[in-house]
Amino acid sequence: MIDPPAGSVLDTVGRTPLVSVQAAPDAVPVYAKLESFNPGASVKDRIGRYMLERMLERGDVSPGGTVVEPTAGNTGIGIAVAAGQLDIEAVFVVPERFSVEKQQLMAALGAEVINTPTSEGMGGAIERAHELAEELDDAVVPQQFSNPLNTEAHYETTAPEVYEALDGEVGAVVAGCGTAGTLMGLARYARERDPDTYVCAVEPEGSLYATTKGVESEEAEYKTEGIGTHDPTTNELFEPELVDEVLQISDRDAHDELKRLAREEGHLVASSSGAASVAALGVAERIEADEIDAPHDSVVTVFPDSSERYLSKGIYRSFEAWED
Repeated sequence: MIDPPAGSVLDTVGRTPLVSVQAAPDAVPVYAKLESFNPGASVKDRIGRYMLERMLERGDVSPGGTVVEPTAGNTGIGIAVAAGQLDIEAVFVVPERFSVEKQQLMAALGAEVINTPTSEGMGGAIERAHELAEELDDAVVPQQFSNPLNTEAHYETTAPEVYEALDGEVGAVVAGCGTAGTLMGLARYARERDPDTYVCAVEPEGSLYATTKGVESEEAEYKTEGIGTHDPTTNELFEPELVDEVLQISDRDAHDELKRLAREEGHLVASSSGAASVAALGVAERIEADEIDAPHDSVVTVFPDSSERYLSKGIYRSFEAWED
């Protein structure tokens, strides 16, 4: 049945497809939530709408006010889509190294984009965002890295969609961790329904989430964009007790997989999706081999966005030509 016409783009956020990853073992299927089907083409549309609507309801910001957010890009686009429909001004602080396409889209949606030095990382962007908010009247920093509404958005929307599609038969949840909101929302929902659900966080090699689980990890730069952290203390939403393991995926493996997904399965996804797919397929193989005891023979992951936002970085060229 075809849905009736939507009143605005905000009404089209969510209800994204859940699609089988064909390379999975027959006995343990892997399903990916295709978040590029959102109007702003990423998973961050969910928190853009959810956070701003809740913040308006609570009086954290008023119509005509301003949100200032430190972001790698997709969150900015998601917030900008929502802000334009909710009569809120948007200002984004973005480290220089992140996707030019994302920054152009934020500006096209009416937002102001301010760059900070790559060397200062997200910590520098967060600091600058708070400085700007203090300089403006009726301004607030939603702060996706620490705002519980980030996790709540996925608990209230993404997770129920997954469970509805699979009739509640979810054996493992595998997702990349940037802010950790997506995985934590899914994990909390999953554990409430079955405490034995296996939960796996995904990060690039060189990221440091694994240290929260007692794993020695060496900090290094990585090309995979949108997930990982050089300082877990700035990612306040991550709850290690809800995670069974943190899998580190090399840039090369993520790159090989994103190219395979396009070539063999028709998925035009980016590096964070490549990493999530590698991890999810590995978890499925371990469930099949009885190395992981999961309540159901199924794995769910999330493909956060599209490869089109990274074409200027040569995402489909050779690994060596792919720019970080």
